[in-house]
Amino acid sequence: MRSSIHRRTFLQSVAAGLAGSLAASSPVTGAEQATAPLGSEHEQAVNRRRRIIVQFDAQGAYDLDFDTWLDYRFAYIDEPGTQIDSIFWDIGRLGQVLYPSKFLDPLPSPDLQKWRDQGIDMAGRLIEATKKRGLEAFWHHRFSEVDVNTSVGRGAAWKEGPAPLKLAHPDWVLKNDWWRHGLWNCAVPAVRECTVRCLREVAEMYDLDGLQIDFARHIPCLPPGRQWELRDHVTELMRMLRQTAQEVAGKRKRPLLVSAKVPRNLEGCRLDGFDIETWVKEDLVDMFTLGSRSMDVDVAAYRRITEDHNIKLHPCFDDHHATDGYRYPPIEVLRGVVSNWWQQGADGIMTFNWSNAPPAVCEKLGQPAGPILHQQAYQEIGDPKAMDWKDKTFVVERRGGYPWAQGFFGRNDTSPLPMKIPRGGDEAALQVRISDDLKQRTDRIKQVLLRVILFDAQDEEQVEATLNGTSLPLLTRDAEWKDPQIFSPRAQPASGGSGNYQVNPKQRLLRLDFSVDPRACMVGENAVGLRVQSSAPGAVQLEKLELRVRYGDP
Repeated sequence: MRSSIHRRTFLQSVAAGLAGSLAASSPVTGAEQATAPLGSEHEQAVNRRRRIIVQFDAQGAYDLDFDTWLDYRFAYIDEPGTQIDSIFWDIGRLGQVLYPSKFLDPLPSPDLQKWRDQGIDMAGRLIEATKKRGLEAFWHHRFSEVDVNTSVGRGAAWKEGPAPLKLAHPDWVLKNDWWRHGLWNCAVPAVRECTVRCLREVAEMYDLDGLQIDFARHIPCLPPGRQWELRDHVTELMRMLRQTAQEVAGKRKRPLLVSAKVPRNLEGCRLDGFDIETWVKEDLVDMFTLGSRSMDVDVAAYRRITEDHNIKLHPCFDDHHATDGYRYPPIEVLRGVVSNWWQQGADGIMTFNWSNAPPAVCEKLGQPAGPILHQQAYQEIGDPKAMDWKDKTFVVERRGGYPWAQGFFGRNDTSPLPMKIPRGGDEAALQVRISDDLKQRTDRIKQVLLRVILFDAQDEEQVEATLNGTSLPLLTRDAEWKDPQIFSPRAQPASGGSGNYQVNPKQRLLRLDFSVDPRACMVGENAVGLRVQSSAPGAVQLEKLELRVRYGDP
């Protein structure tokens, strides 16, 4: 491996060369279309079956021997009955890389170096193993990953300084509120050029079916406060990426698809500077991955703007940086979330930060174990029919829990919960989305109930609830309810971590269950009203609202 001095000199020369080659480039106009017509073979590739796509962060566990490591990574993928059709290998970044680049340095790691010394190309072997299984393989590139420039991880990177490429060319870096070393600035031409050069290199090196660029990792990617003003710079990056993919496809004589990971709704795209309407108009993408850690994904709005184009929509469920209050949720919650996406017109489901293997396998190898939920979900959520007539819980999303962004993406800042409901005030209004046509299923429904979880409520607080204007009778009142993922009156912690939440024995929430007539429910949005009938001062806080559907035997 190069010495640190040689590495820095090398990166400085790369930066200077790229900056010089772009100095005379013309301003971004947003007017030109970069690519020729895509053709029927390309269309067929876009239309492949993708029930479940795994965005697979395969970093870490490098202390295992390679064959054991490879088997571990494919443990769930290899199980009979899995609905996984596509793997987006989440190992791409600008900086120190995990593949044998000709112009960027490798990520320093003693364990990785052992594999390199054995002639093992980790990235190449992952892609090769994917293709041998008959699965689709994409390269997933994080546009602005945080620095991981030491073998001891991000914490050391935070303390020790930025990655060498940032040191070599600090004018490529965008200062922001949360990552002291800065993030890549898409408004800098050299950043766009270097990003596309990375993606061209892997596309020419490996047997890939496509490339995904991930704007969730991280934002901002444009100067804060000017994102929409500077949106053409991101559009230019997408033009360059599409043109590169078409050039590679032409040389190898088969399609190379392009996907982009974008915020959960159109308003968020505008706030973060992503002019996706132009991307659609110019056919710059074949797929959108929608959101990352949000349950409330506006698939229907994306479908409206893409309906005249062959563009696939894949909402994403991150179960590490999960929606606040729902880390490792019950399978009923996951079914409710995913069924709502399918009902709105999703073409497939993407998972992110899910476990590689059953808990027993993880524990045997000394790796963090996820919930057994993931194993069951991989057998169900890729097919709406597999979830039909199965119990579901439809929830209203909570805000917060994600401090690693300056902008819209991933933060869920516009979600309605927690919500203050003034005592004796007007009815609080919310919406809950239901995918199942419950009106037509009354003969098979065992129970439908609306669950309300309140903080700072009195034991006998009188609460009235309505659904679509219909009053709901109270079934259950539990003034000793506890939820280990609700922390009021303390602030919610950041998402992530071990996921091992402990119940606070002193916690007292009020749980109210209301009976719901399934004939009052509608497919899509349903209006929920809550009123606290009390003369006491102040307000109660609505922490969670869930509509729970339980089916009986046929």
